[in-house]
Amino acid sequence: MAGLVTANLLTAAPAAPSAFAARSTRRAARTAVRVQAAGAKMLEAPNYIDTVPDSLLRPGIDDPDSMRGKFERMIRGVQDQVCAAIEEADGGGTFRLDAWTRPSGGGGITRVMQEGNVWEKAGVAVSVVYGSMPAESYRVAVGKDIPFEKDDRVPFFAAGVSSVMHPWNPHCPTMHFNYRYFETEEWKGVPGQWWFGGGTDITPCYVNEEDMRHFHGTYKARPPAGSAAASRCRWLWYDKMKLACDDYFLIPHRGETRGMGGIFFDDLNDRDKDAIFALCSDCAAHIAESYVPIINKHKRDPYSPRQKEWQQLRRGRYVEFNLVYDRGTIFGLKTGGRIESILMSLPLTAGWRYDYQVDPQGPEAKFLHCVRNAR
Repeated sequence: MAGLVTANLLTAAPAAPSAFAARSTRRAARTAVRVQAAGAKMLEAPNYIDTVPDSLLRPGIDDPDSMRGKFERMIRGVQDQVCAAIEEADGGGTFRLDAWTRPSGGGGITRVMQEGNVWEKAGVAVSVVYGSMPAESYRVAVGKDIPFEKDDRVPFFAAGVSSVMHPWNPHCPTMHFNYRYFETEEWKGVPGQWWFGGGTDITPCYVNEEDMRHFHGTYKARPPAGSAAASRCRWLWYDKMKLACDDYFLIPHRGETRGMGGIFFDDLNDRDKDAIFALCSDCAAHIAESYVPIINKHKRDPYSPRQKEWQQLRRGRYVEFNLVYDRGTIFGLKTGGRIESILMSLPLTAGWRYDYQVDPQGPEAKFLHCVRNAR
């Protein structure tokens, strides 16, 4: 998971005019950063621990009341809440917990449920990581011509929570979320930088209009009068976050989106830090509400062998995106992150049938039309 959260620091572009600018407008800068990431220092081997610490911050160094501390408490709370909701809906499956620390500070907590009653595989991972990035990567990310030596490295902090849920039933959608925060320390006269990113998205195998109205409506709904500013901000920004989600989760070689969208924001630092933190917290607080009712509605639906086969093929698309295009996965694999956490997002089973054709009048064709024409 360290790779999943640090990747977005290296690809951030804080000087961009819009926090929701399309990925294509930043392609050249992101490509340059990715090339530099390949030469990044290998992450330290984790030390597995039996007791989960109260905090993964560095004692006596990091202020627990700083944004680092507040963000860690938020993501660990999200992990607890989502795992509890998933275990309740599963009705028997439990999450295995692996905790680890790093000598330079930080660590992670990974929780995974495999072969439960409802979920084939479900994982929620938290990481709080300290490290250093190549100076050239940092220069490209911040968009400033900073002089540096060949071996210069810039200290950074990255924290995030990430999750993927893969149910057994083809009528129950896969769901993914990720919320993250990054800081760099002051370096060569350049003040420390910071960014937020995150989102929640859904990947069904079949089109169910009512389910999609519920999922997207959870994030799009006008908040009641007197609601917190973060809820109003989420409502006002929904359309931009939805478009950014469709743009990011595109599988170019298939001409399809990975699923049916959700919300997504990245490189966000264009307003007060506490206001963006509140937006992250508000979005994360709606994860279970947006997803679990859909699962409870469909977890006992009957399905045919053909519908199960279709689910396997759609999971193949999920794997293709995560291994070929996902920035976090790519960076984690190149920089020696904890492999079990990085590949936690992959399903236990998936399929790739040669030249698979669907009935042009069938529900699979309707689904393909939706992912090829995001709306």
